[in-house]
Amino acid sequence: MAEVQQEVVVHNALTRNALTRNALTRNALTRNALTRNALTRNALMGNSFTKEALRDPESRELLSFIVSCALPEGESFDVDVGRKSYTFSGELGLAPEWGKSRGSCDETCQEWVSACLLARVNYWGEHVTISLRGQNDALSSTKREREKYDVPEATYFGNVFQDTQRRFACLAPGKRSIPRVCGNSLDDCVVDVVGDCNDVCDGPRHDGSFLHCRDREPLFELPCGTRIFPPRTDRYKSSVTVFLE
Repeated sequence: MAEVQQEVVVHNALTRNALTRNALTRNALTRNALTRNALTRNALMGNSFTKEALRDPESRELLSFIVSCALPEGESFDVDVGRKSYTFSGELGLAPEWGKSRGSCDETCQEWVSACLLARVNYWGEHVTISLRGQNDALSSTKREREKYDVPEATYFGNVFQDTQRRFACLAPGKRSIPRVCGNSLDDCVVDVVGDCNDVCDGPRHDGSFLHCRDREPLFELPCGTRIFPPRTDRYKSSVTVFLE
């Protein structure tokens, strides 16, 4: 089968505060206000809570990354906030159904967009080009991209749209830190780093990405290779693996 000639290389500069402090709380861009409605101008402007929340620059920053992750390139909409108009543009297309006139964002949609958002956080607030890969047609990579971005960093997964955000990452084999996302220490990182991706996820796939990641490390592994995880371990169907140059 011919390889899809598409590169999934994006800039990242989503700040920690925009993701965690205000932008997805009950007082700002609430889960219900966003995910139960279409990601369109009419839906956003028709919700008084969302419209008011977008007066906050951090809420607008977060929404710009949500739209970039969810909607495909070429789709965009304008939102009027006070006397200013802001344009929000799609880029990756991980959840295109959310942008339809009667669209919404179910759990699968939420997990894909969440993984994308977490992968694009930058602790330093710097624009760094990264390669995003995963088991989604929107994340198909070319041979050229895989050769240029050949340094695995981490895999990101969770659900930031829940009342209590679920933000996780696992380290690429051999890695001990994620300075781009966590800074100099994992102790106060925006994501909970749950271990080595080989231990908590399935894979890697042909493009180096991991899938079906768990939020806890295994207790032990049976001789046959089956890993036994603690009770109440959640497994996420959607995850995004980041590669650097």
